[in-house]
Amino acid sequence: MPLRVHPDIAALSPYVPGKPIEELQRELGLTRVVKLASNENPLGPSPKALAVLSEEAATLHRYPDGGAFRLREALADRWKVTPDHIILGNGSDEILGLLARTFLAPGDEAVMADHTFVIYNMEVTAAHGKAVRVPLKQWRHDLPAMVDAITPRTRLLFLCNPNNPTGTMVSAGEVERLLARVPEDVIVVFDEAYFEYVRSAEFPDSMAYVRQGRNAIVLRTFSKIYGLAGLRIGYGVTTSEITNFLNRVRPPFNANSIAQRAALAALSDDEHVAKSRAMNEVGMEQVVNGLRALGFAPIPSEANFVYVDVERDGRQVFDALLRQGIIIRHIDGRMVRVTIGQTEENQAFLTALAAVV
Repeated sequence: MPLRVHPDIAALSPYVPGKPIEELQRELGLTRVVKLASNENPLGPSPKALAVLSEEAATLHRYPDGGAFRLREALADRWKVTPDHIILGNGSDEILGLLARTFLAPGDEAVMADHTFVIYNMEVTAAHGKAVRVPLKQWRHDLPAMVDAITPRTRLLFLCNPNNPTGTMVSAGEVERLLARVPEDVIVVFDEAYFEYVRSAEFPDSMAYVRQGRNAIVLRTFSKIYGLAGLRIGYGVTTSEITNFLNRVRPPFNANSIAQRAALAALSDDEHVAKSRAMNEVGMEQVVNGLRALGFAPIPSEANFVYVDVERDGRQVFDALLRQGIIIRHIDGRMVRVTIGQTEENQAFLTALAAVV
């Protein structure tokens, strides 16, 4: 008997993650693989986070703290809010799904860029909402056009800053002008997974809007600079009213006990964050200069990756690099995204790319 699937779900494609190292080694018999595809921290987790893993392992037969009291308290102290302003997710991705399920009825709209984190479109469509996609302008969010796209059915506006996959950002002044025009009943979602890597002094203080009581939520993650991608934990900072509604659909125990403990420890390790940021800045210069030496024009990035037009079929470049043991991310057409790795990894990529092109 054929399955009965809603057309919205049938129209979606499964998310395809970056190719795992082990899979490429198995397929091609390679002994050394460099993965620069998933925007991970090449330094790995904080030593403080690693130290607590064995301690928590002894209590794995117990359910985690469903309210994540200690971690929410620490995050609230960090961002000068109260714990009821904090919600945790199995990665910040999960909170995107909670937002769609909570605030979108069938036919309601969510405004987003047309070239941004693919999960926004997936979650909105899965909730039977309508994704209103606004083209980027010079690889950046076109905020005036996004406001113009708002209708009486708009419930959410997604702003990925810095943007994935382009690495570009919008400034504090641009965001201020955006919010002056966005209706108060539209929730603005500031997805800031790469916040800790930003160097620009013009980056907006989105937390200030939450403290002012604005209908906004700021999403951050422990998967990037904190190096805990494998534990899947992220968080949102928003008004207590919004967290109240999100918690009504949030699955119980969605933040596992090891992730909570490791995130709490990582949050206290400012030295590791600074070391990770410094490595990224050096590596960014290395990769950007290397790409320019090959004749390419990488897009200026405020994140831990570079987006670049390889001026030929990006899929072919991706496949050719795979055969040399280098995993990057083909995004679309001629565009690829490359994570900043350690110095030797960056050089391995540049050397392989030179051979390919």
